[in-house]
Amino acid sequence: MRAVLIVNPNATSTTPAGRDLLAHALESRTRLTVEHTNHRGHAIEIAEQAADDGVDVVIVHGGDGTVNEVVNGLLGKPGPLPLRDLPAVGVVPGGSANVFARSLGIPQDPIDATNLLVDLLSTYRSTGVWRRIGLMDCGERWGVFTAGMGVDGEVVAAVEERRKHSTGVTAMRYISAAVPTVLRSARRAPRLTLQIDDQDPVTGVHFVFVSNSSPWTYANKRPVWTNPDTGFDTGLGVFATTSMSIWRNLGLVRQMLAKRPKLAAGHLIREDDVAWVRVSSDTPVASQIDGDYIGLREQLTFRSVPDALGVVAPLI
Repeated sequence: MRAVLIVNPNATSTTPAGRDLLAHALESRTRLTVEHTNHRGHAIEIAEQAADDGVDVVIVHGGDGTVNEVVNGLLGKPGPLPLRDLPAVGVVPGGSANVFARSLGIPQDPIDATNLLVDLLSTYRSTGVWRRIGLMDCGERWGVFTAGMGVDGEVVAAVEERRKHSTGVTAMRYISAAVPTVLRSARRAPRLTLQIDDQDPVTGVHFVFVSNSSPWTYANKRPVWTNPDTGFDTGLGVFATTSMSIWRNLGLVRQMLAKRPKLAAGHLIREDDVAWVRVSSDTPVASQIDGDYIGLREQLTFRSVPDALGVVAPLI
């Protein structure tokens, strides 16, 4: 089995010792090549080459941004899926949130994740079957687990700006960026129009989260829920609001952080297992895909693509 290990040395929790331990473990099971990313988009280039070379597995030791790049490198531009066999994707967490890995049932601890990865590679030798998951076709790129327009995109942009002056993204840094952004947005009129499948469009929307998995994200160890019934084996989840009232949304945040979330509110639009979602705006608004700020957009369409990617993860 041929494998490529892609390491993002700038990810929050990657270390040379952890990389060496992971590489040593994989060398006992695979013919391994180790690559380090050194610029934005580098993981896309490495993954493209791995697909062209007929590699069996691409393993990411980094955060969600590196995972997104690898997926886009393997699959290419969104649209019809490639006809050729592609490498499966494995992950050993190395970022701050690691939403993708945790949603797949991969431990947050890198040593535990490495041991699980080795076991799963051994299982594949006997079964020849990878777990397969659905993805989001976001028009201009593939999304793995989440996307958003409106205040969500503004928060991600603010966090990225702060990362230029410090390493890593902790929950407190995210909150410190999110609070003033949300307060500013509360004073603005809603700008978004939301259409789900073939339903009538809904106007007067302030922000939209689109999910391909659950939880939506994590605050340290605590999951944050928007669409608990959405997963890699369902259609997309939609979570949007028609009010930015601080008091109404504080109640919603409490529900999102609950152990058994019952997400309901008069200003909340929430649906699971939808085939496509279109969000448009009368003016360009901040947008994000998998926690990566993509700039200002007037419209994005998100489509569910089942069975799009093989992953090295526990079967469910």
